Amino acid sequence: MKIRYYYIVLITLSIAVISCKKDNYDAPSSTLKGRLVYKGDSIGVERDQVPYELYQYGFGKVGAIASSFAQDGSYSALLFDGDYKLIIPGGQGPFMWKQTATGAPDSLAITLKGSQTLDLEVTPFYMIRNPQITGSAGSVSASFKVEKIVTDSVNQKDIERVSLYINKTQFVSGGDNIAAIDLGGADIADPNNITLNVTVPAIVPTQNYVFGRIGVKIAGVEDMIFSPVQKIQF
Repeated sequence: MKIRYYYIVLITLSIAVISCKKDNYDAPSSTLKGRLVYKGDSIGVERDQVPYELYQYGFGKVGAIASSFAQDGSYSALLFDGDYKLIIPGGQGPFMWKQTATGAPDSLAITLKGSQTLDLEVTPFYMIRNPQITGSAGSVSASFKVEKIVTDSVNQKDIERVSLYINKTQFVSGGDNIAAIDLGGADIADPNNITLNVTVPAIVPTQNYVFGRIGVKIAGVEDMIFSPVQKIQF
């Protein structure tokens, strides 16, 4: 009984020592951050809908550190220093991410030594140009251009619709709005001169402003591309 008790105590102490060692590891202190960009211009998306994955080499890790982009296309991750690879999974985002020869999403190698800013270059199917959103107490209007970026016969896609969204807060999208108006792609007479108008509903409690944003839905692509959020004061 004494021998058995001795082993129990020894095992318990060993577990405690291992636990203390784990608890004494430094917390991650380096920040990797940046934006989705196309030739320096930010790519807007719907918040928390476009994912990315980080994988760290070594340490026996096999799973992804998964997160998603903010609505302005920015990302931020608190990490340990080390070597990582970053991937945007296939079929995610209103853009083309680089691929391997087999057509799988390619990875971006990152060596992190202290905090780092790294913008991610992508190729959007379309870009929203010169967005102007104005309004009054009763309505909000938007004017803008849509530029087709991907034009090759294999990868080019049509516009399914363009939309104007407004919301009480700075989070604005198809899932975050108090009013919206759509225009079908086939109904766009001139992609260099598109206008949309949406009626502002009653807001409770009353406020003398809303936030607006333009979105473009691309045929066959789940995620929309968005213009920057604008505050419209009445």
